[in-house]
Amino acid sequence: MPYPRPDPRARHLILIIAAIVLATAAGIAAERRWPGRAGHDSRRALVWILYLVLPPVTFFNLVGVSFDADLGGGIGLAWIATAIAAGAVWLVGARVLDLPRPEVGAAIACTLVANTAYLGYPLTIALLGSDQLGEAVAFDVAVGAPALLIGAFGAGAAFGTKAGVGARQRTGAFFARNLPLYAAIIALLAPASLAPDVLVEISRVIVIAILPVGFFAVGAALKEDAGAAGLRLPPPLTRSTALVIGGKLVLLPGLLCLLALPLIELPDTYLLMALMPSGLNSMIVAHAYGLDLATTAEAVTWTTAIVVAVALAASLL
Repeated sequence: MPYPRPDPRARHLILIIAAIVLATAAGIAAERRWPGRAGHDSRRALVWILYLVLPPVTFFNLVGVSFDADLGGGIGLAWIATAIAAGAVWLVGARVLDLPRPEVGAAIACTLVANTAYLGYPLTIALLGSDQLGEAVAFDVAVGAPALLIGAFGAGAAFGTKAGVGARQRTGAFFARNLPLYAAIIALLAPASLAPDVLVEISRVIVIAILPVGFFAVGAALKEDAGAAGLRLPPPLTRSTALVIGGKLVLLPGLLCLLALPLIELPDTYLLMALMPSGLNSMIVAHAYGLDLATTAEAVTWTTAIVVAVALAASLL
């Protein structure tokens, strides 16, 4: 009797998990071998990806997406759910747990910034199919970009130990640095003929290829922030990290589902994006504004491990 072949989704997820583990381990090893340099260079690589890689990926995958009431309404509801979840994390962190301001700011940033690109895009392809990647890009650009460039940067300026920037500079940063948003605007206006199938497929391969770069940065940051105390894996589950897990993985997607229930049929892609773990760009915000780096790296690690484990279990059932 022949054995049943494994579900292709499970095989894809196993490859994603292997890439995450190996890339994180490589980041840890590199930071141990070249202290300070590996972390700095990996964060620089994230910035290059943000500015040079994601804009064309955004364009080629968004140009053919048609927004209906469910897609557009889901984005609006995701804004509301994200804002409420971030506010709840601030309230609990500052008023109930009485955490230091840098930890509160890091928890807020980690709740706002989701890993919709580095992990969300590959998981969309693995779980829902590559034809759904356009919807994932739409969610990432319409929800993730404002959450990062307005919400997370605002939290960094308000709660970080370094001098924050004013509203005028934050607004300037939003328009000057958000290249994926401009790519999205062009894609919405451009005809689909500007995105031939071969370029769309190439962009989707690139999406998978950037995953190791992001988690190399996670590994380097974990080792860098551990310092002389030594690295513990998994990292400690602190109160601030637990707060991020509750706000990012439970409250935010739960709110989105409740808000959508009486109004629209929420696209599966949007729910998957809302369930994504804390994003790698939260580390850039933490370094820039002096938020708590340990909370940031630990939140990224814990939420990623939880999401990947749940996704693998779902694909096997």
